[in-house]
Amino acid sequence: MPEVIFPGPEGRLEGRYHPQPERDAPIAIVLHPHPQFGGTMNNKVVYNLHYAFYNMGFTVLRFNFRGVGRSQGEYDQGVGELSDAASALDYLQSMNNNSKHCWVAGFSFGAWIGMQLLMRRPEITGFISVSPPANMYDFSFLAPCPSSGLMINGTADRVAPPADTVTLVDKLHEQKGITVTHEQVEGAGHFFENDHMDTMVGSVQSYVKRRLTESSR
Repeated sequence: MPEVIFPGPEGRLEGRYHPQPERDAPIAIVLHPHPQFGGTMNNKVVYNLHYAFYNMGFTVLRFNFRGVGRSQGEYDQGVGELSDAASALDYLQSMNNNSKHCWVAGFSFGAWIGMQLLMRRPEITGFISVSPPANMYDFSFLAPCPSSGLMINGTADRVAPPADTVTLVDKLHEQKGITVTHEQVEGAGHFFENDHMDTMVGSVQSYVKRRLTESSR
């Protein structure tokens, strides 16, 4: 998989870019968990989401936020990381300007950044939020949430308790015109260890495949 370096707001950003042969293939970016707690683009959940999208025919980009790996800059409380994500999407779009579908997927801290990116970029047609940390970060900016997507978490998540995710999803369910689907993987922790990873990836793939056959946002 080609390593790529592309310009970010604070210098270069390091990524992995996986193009499809079709010029109009859908595109997706995948956002990694918290940089200060060991989160990188090679996190297992991020890696598996990347390949899940690629195997469904998406051109995919995952990358390291500022200060992680070979990406320049330093951690910026989520503010700079959102700018990094916007730069990554710009880069991905510049290489794939015929794409009709654009998705953002994020894990944990990356899910929080991904949902903020969704608010800024109307061209995003779908989202996947894995283990969204609704207990740690304020998601009230999703008013209204601009597109439909999937939130998925484990019932045994001790980092981001399931009850907080349920509360978040309930709030989003009140919004008209979009559908936020919520799935829980029984017995899975925050990182979907062991067989739970396959279950989570399977849920993501079946959701995305269904959405790609529908024309609605």
